[in-house]
Amino acid sequence: MIPNVAEILVLYYSVGGSVKRMADLIASGIERVPGAEARVRTVPRSSSETANEGPPCCEHRDLEECAGLALGSPTRFGNMAAPLKHFLDGTSLLWQRGALAGKPACVFTSTASLHGGQETTLLSMMLPLFHHGMLVMGLPYTLPEMNATRTGGTPYGASHFAGIADDQPVTDAERTLCIAQGKRLAEIALQLTK
Repeated sequence: MIPNVAEILVLYYSVGGSVKRMADLIASGIERVPGAEARVRTVPRSSSETANEGPPCCEHRDLEECAGLALGSPTRFGNMAAPLKHFLDGTSLLWQRGALAGKPACVFTSTASLHGGQETTLLSMMLPLFHHGMLVMGLPYTLPEMNATRTGGTPYGASHFAGIADDQPVTDAERTLCIAQGKRLAEIALQLTK
């Protein structure tokens, strides 16, 4: 950890690439805030694998050291994907120590269909964060894109409509909301670390 820099963990699981693209945009928003830095991590597809390409896999140390957390997953039947849930299920020692209590957090997701459970997935990802004592935040309607988007974007967190083949690009509104979410998380983390 770099002194005088708030490192914000962007932790995600992605299969088709949409959630990874969102994670990169959120990280970009974090990096736009002076004094904040993004630490991007993923989780393997199964507990016996390690990530072969992209960012390294998350370790408990990454959660302990972060000043804030952005958590992302594709939707699986209105819930977060099993690999991310498996990782979070293994954080009970951090929970017992209160290692994440008081840190800000936000969530983001991508779905294959427009009504494929974006909001329920975002809410399901919030539950373990509440149990850890994190300060969970969403996106305010003061962002014009919240009312203008016709694809993803919810008050619970950034979202993206990827299409069945995961071939829909991130729209301008979705991109703006991802960046805004990263900036908001970093700004709040910096205020809390003062």
